[in-house]
Amino acid sequence: MAAWVWLIIAVGFGAAELLGGEFVLLMLSGGAAISAVVSLFAGPPFGDAFGSEWLWLQLLVFAVSSVALVFGLRPHLKRRYLRPSRVRTGIDAVLGSKATVISTVDTTGGQVKIGGEVWSAIGVDGHRPLPPGTPVTVVEVRGATAVVIWGP
Repeated sequence: MAAWVWLIIAVGFGAAELLGGEFVLLMLSGGAAISAVVSLFAGPPFGDAFGSEWLWLQLLVFAVSSVALVFGLRPHLKRRYLRPSRVRTGIDAVLGSKATVISTVDTTGGQVKIGGEVWSAIGVDGHRPLPPGTPVTVVEVRGATAVVIWGP
């Protein structure tokens, strides 16, 4: 009987974890599952397994295993599954990218192709104009205009 109660508690914590996603309730679910296994093998063969002489053992196993999981397994899971996305988006995706000049780029304007898209571009002050076909690198974005320098 006690094992079923611990399993129901484990499933409840596991389901509640879906709402939070911080892995704490998942670790408590694991502690309850371990307590269910202990109650199967360490409980009395007959009678109420939640008697005072066995309840303390089950609660102790639940507490110790939950704390061990929270401090032992949870940090590893958080590092593995909750790390920031490696996909660069927005301006971060454009900075440092390679482009090809479509129409001559100088300090007053021009156009480049970045990843298949045509962008307005200007060259860095003091640099020579860049003719069409020149490989360039995006060093800055000012509004909707890419600032580029010569070179891959």
